[in-house]
Amino acid sequence: MFADPTGAHAATFAAVFVALYVAHQVADHWVQTQHQADCKGQPGWPGRIACAAHVATYTLTAVVALAAMLLATGLRLDPWGVAVGLTISAVSHYIADRRTPLKRIATALGAAQFHALGAPRPDRDDNPSLGTGAYALDQSWHIAFLFVAALFCAV
Repeated sequence: MFADPTGAHAATFAAVFVALYVAHQVADHWVQTQHQADCKGQPGWPGRIACAAHVATYTLTAVVALAAMLLATGLRLDPWGVAVGLTISAVSHYIADRRTPLKRIATALGAAQFHALGAPRPDRDDNPSLGTGAYALDQSWHIAFLFVAALFCAV
């Protein structure tokens, strides 16, 4: 069942993962609007709507990257597998970008201090940066689910 002497499945998985990883970087850092970045973690409907808008453009960016990869390589993917993979990617991205779920997970796993690493301190003139524990946990979460999404897309 798992035998693939030609390596075709592994190559397809690798190509899909790279396409999704590139799309992730572009969508999170270039396509996402400032409003989405600022508001997606806020409580209530304004935060939910901003996060959903970001996830929609994020997923569209993934579709474009996968389409470009398929056109360039001639690979074929099962549309149902791609749909499942992109759904996993979108849902997991939404969960992470709402901020509170990852903070709760980090706390439950004993990583609350790492999550808070580099965050601006109250009543200080600290500069926020990408070098925070929250950002590192966010990105590792996304990459882990890109791996899962690529597995489903490449089936």
